[in-house]
Amino acid sequence: MMGIQRLFHELGLHSLFASALDTKIIILQRFVRFFAFGGSTIVLALYLHEHDIPASQIGLFMSLTFVGDIISFGLSLIADGIGRKHVLAIGALMMAFSGFAFATSGNFWVLLLAGIVGIISPNGREIGPFTSIEESTLAHLTAPEIRSDIFAWYVVIGSAGSAAGKFTTGWAVQQLQAARGWTSMRSYQAVFFTYAMLGLLNFVLAWFLSPSVELQKAEPRRLQAIESDEEDALLPGTDQVDVEEPEKRRTLIPKISRESRGIIFKLCCLFAVDSLASGLVPASWVTYFFYNKFSLPTGSLGTIFSIMAILSAISSVVAASLSKRIGLVNTMVFTHLPSAIALALIPIPSSLTGAIIFLVIRSSLASMDIAPKAAFLSMVVQPGERTAVMGFVSVVRTFSQSCGPYITGLLAQSGSFWVTFILAGSLKAAYDMGLLIAFSHHKVQDRQTPEGPTDETEA
Repeated sequence: MMGIQRLFHELGLHSLFASALDTKIIILQRFVRFFAFGGSTIVLALYLHEHDIPASQIGLFMSLTFVGDIISFGLSLIADGIGRKHVLAIGALMMAFSGFAFATSGNFWVLLLAGIVGIISPNGREIGPFTSIEESTLAHLTAPEIRSDIFAWYVVIGSAGSAAGKFTTGWAVQQLQAARGWTSMRSYQAVFFTYAMLGLLNFVLAWFLSPSVELQKAEPRRLQAIESDEEDALLPGTDQVDVEEPEKRRTLIPKISRESRGIIFKLCCLFAVDSLASGLVPASWVTYFFYNKFSLPTGSLGTIFSIMAILSAISSVVAASLSKRIGLVNTMVFTHLPSAIALALIPIPSSLTGAIIFLVIRSSLASMDIAPKAAFLSMVVQPGERTAVMGFVSVVRTFSQSCGPYITGLLAQSGSFWVTFILAGSLKAAYDMGLLIAFSHHKVQDRQTPEGPTDETEA
């Protein structure tokens, strides 16, 4: 019995079970969303190819879809002002809009508009305003000592949703075509209709979130005024002028402290390199590569990539335990670097088995840095800055990532698809070394109030 309890604590399951209902709803939303993202990834490039769209235009489509994430950045910036649950609900409706557009139209420009204005994930990973808001909210709802556990399971359950979506979609498409005689086009459209319905489900879940998910701005300042030794803060009538009024004059967009700016600048430069590499090999292009090089049916593609997602989920649990022992930055670097090397080696083998071996290594380690990265970022900025900062970092990643798919499309059309894997792996390795050099000895502080006491830990 003691062994089971120790295992639960080691894996962070006790933190998940003891978390607030809002935390569980947010994680459930991520599962549903990633089920949709994972499923659409399997067929996205194939669906566009079915409409006789050349590889270069498919790459352009994916790139512009990432650029469209600027809308999501705007939503992230004002999320704390208009309400986090409202923005999550809007994002869910954007998903539904894109799904219905893809299910009902084959026009390239209509699909491009739906990809830019709505939310379609070319890489099976997060896109839209969700992550920055949810990570900020989880940090707000969770005590610092168990935050890495919650972030780890947030990543794990998302990966599980992606795996389930890929597996279900791959075999559902194959069965619809083989057993019912559906055309490829019709079966792909069914996938996007399901995508739209899952977006609506997330919209419903957003309304079950309580007011606790919102940033409470006035309380810390009021508490500081009460505790202040300055006489003018205690004079009659000054509460409304000196404490309440600054809050009323605040804009929807929060200010970023000078201390945070330097850290954010360095992180954004590094994340831009990593994201460019990720953009070169989004999941849609990787499935397209395996589909063309090894002539795999959609069912096999779904199975292979769902297994990869499961391995990614399992490794994320290990990352939470590892980060407690060697630190957040070391966990990010020493798990991600072998993954980068494996990514570069994927196109080298001529056999399917050899390519899958490197894909397995890549997938087993690629996501181990996500939860430590989120925990690290949440600790180096102030609570009132988190949503805006995470949204800004998300957009930096998105803009950098948006260049990749178009480059890959051009290389694929010229018969040099393999070059993208080597280039992406090299860039990711450079990112890892830069992160280690810049932050290996950085001290992170978790500030529960903007000027309150801090808990300092080794990064």
